[in-house]
Amino acid sequence: MNLQKLFSAKDMTVGSPWKRILEFSIPMLLGNIAQQLYNTADSVIVGLYVGDNALAAVGSAAPILNLLLALFVGLSTGAGIVISQSFGARDREGLSKNIGNCITMTAIATVVIMIIGPLITRPMLELLDTPASIIDWCADYLNIYFFGIVGFFYYNMLSGILRGLGDSVSALGFLLLAAALNVVLDLWFVASFGMGVPGVALATIISQAISAVFCFRKLMKMHNFFDLNKSTLKLNGPIAMRIIKIGVPSGITQAIFAMASMVVQSLTNSMGEMVIAANVIIMRVDGFAMMPNFSFGQAMSVYTGQNVGARKYDRLHHGTKQGMLISIGCATALTIVLLTLNRFLFGFFTTTPELIDLAGQMMRIMAAGYIGVAITQVLGGVMRGAGDTVGPMWISLITTVLLRVPVAYILAFFTKTTQYPTGHPFSLSVSLLISWVMGAVISWIVYKRGGWKKKMIETE
Repeated sequence: MNLQKLFSAKDMTVGSPWKRILEFSIPMLLGNIAQQLYNTADSVIVGLYVGDNALAAVGSAAPILNLLLALFVGLSTGAGIVISQSFGARDREGLSKNIGNCITMTAIATVVIMIIGPLITRPMLELLDTPASIIDWCADYLNIYFFGIVGFFYYNMLSGILRGLGDSVSALGFLLLAAALNVVLDLWFVASFGMGVPGVALATIISQAISAVFCFRKLMKMHNFFDLNKSTLKLNGPIAMRIIKIGVPSGITQAIFAMASMVVQSLTNSMGEMVIAANVIIMRVDGFAMMPNFSFGQAMSVYTGQNVGARKYDRLHHGTKQGMLISIGCATALTIVLLTLNRFLFGFFTTTPELIDLAGQMMRIMAAGYIGVAITQVLGGVMRGAGDTVGPMWISLITTVLLRVPVAYILAFFTKTTQYPTGHPFSLSVSLLISWVMGAVISWIVYKRGGWKKKMIETE
């Protein structure tokens, strides 16, 4: 195997579409799994070495973290789209300026979050009725994370740039290294030094910073495709606005998910520590189960961006069909795994039988919804790659704000019992299943109507 070719930019405008999609998706999938290992390692280690309340604390911090980071994640998505289109069009000057502006915008975003994050952490935790038994741990975790946010931001942006260039393998290698380091540091800080929840936050930011450094070094070795100097790093209004225009709707989509999660987290918190911990376990396993869907969605975004840049529209439609079949097949296999092995998987997080039973029952309700998410992600990836990030944003708004949140609270209201005075935990899982299925239906309707194709014309 030619290693130089493996760790280089890839042209997705030539060759068999399904092969190009798989070549890109598999490293990205492994990378997304490694990324998920950050939070999962945190949860497993604090759950086993500190206790179920520490596990609940790490999980309760996630919605606030996701909300504050959402807009930047959207910007990195927008960056990947404009870079893939420039790369597909063989526009060296445009590619150079896009990359330079992305690096500068990341520096600005880092400073903003480092200031804002610690100031609003405690008030937001109190607003969500976070139990007194875990609120201090939650605040410590978030404050440390925000102070060290530079690694997270630069890894996401630089890996997005590498993916836009068709290189999903390099970011994978760096992330696997950082994930392994994160586990070692987690064990060292928590098991050896007894640092508890703050220890896992510190391990995470150190590991993320290392992965960002490696991504930057790799990007600097790809100078044959672009130029990086003072001129290209200088913030350019029109270029920055284009990245923002494409990226902000994706960021809003992420923010909608985060806000919905925060509202539902408030409902979850009212059900007590046992339900909070069960939900954390489910979300950690769910994070891994979602990875193939997200990976195929990201692959379709890059595939679409490059082929739109090259004006190969027929190839785009063939790739969409093939990508859809691959994604649905993978989601079906994962659903079977979750239905048969969920108790085994949950055993990695806790040894409490009641907690494993509750989490297993909730996961079985959600499992079939992953097929719906597969459809949503592939079609959303195509629309975003074409430059239409507004359509997926509205789909997210409808399925989370107008469906998931109200359904969760309505079901909780009608399932109040002596055992569950604020509602049955199943209301959380059923509301997710409904939103995922409806997301697939709406995405298919929007895709077939074809409004997203107008964005392809605007790039010409």
